[in-house]
Amino acid sequence: MIPAVDGWQLTADLHGCSGAAVRSNAATLRTLALAAVRAAGLTPVGELFHAFGPDAGVTGVVLLAESHLALHTWPELGAATLDVYVCNLSADNGPRAEALLAALEAAFAPARSEHQRLRRGALAHAPGVAPGIAPA
Repeated sequence: MIPAVDGWQLTADLHGCSGAAVRSNAATLRTLALAAVRAAGLTPVGELFHAFGPDAGVTGVVLLAESHLALHTWPELGAATLDVYVCNLSADNGPRAEALLAALEAAFAPARSEHQRLRRGALAHAPGVAPGIAPA
């Protein structure tokens, strides 16, 4: 029997950001993201960050051994979006994903945020049985 992937995708839409991260250039945002990934206990295996201009946003992706982090900024709107996806094949990475999302959100210092949590790949589990993170 093949085990289920059993992962979580956590997203945050951040509005009214006042933290320096939303105004960062690609190199600064890369440094922030990689430090947050490591502090959360996740494993970066690659990354790509792209700035759309000197006063425009940045899109960044960090590939994780556990899956990925994607972030996008709109400094002109004071907005950012965060997407953390982790698989739990050999360990419960849910708490690490939560820690990563919380650290990045704190760096953006939003006035308002909206979160979503999506359980993924849990095909082998009975309905209603959710190992890892409890739904929000």
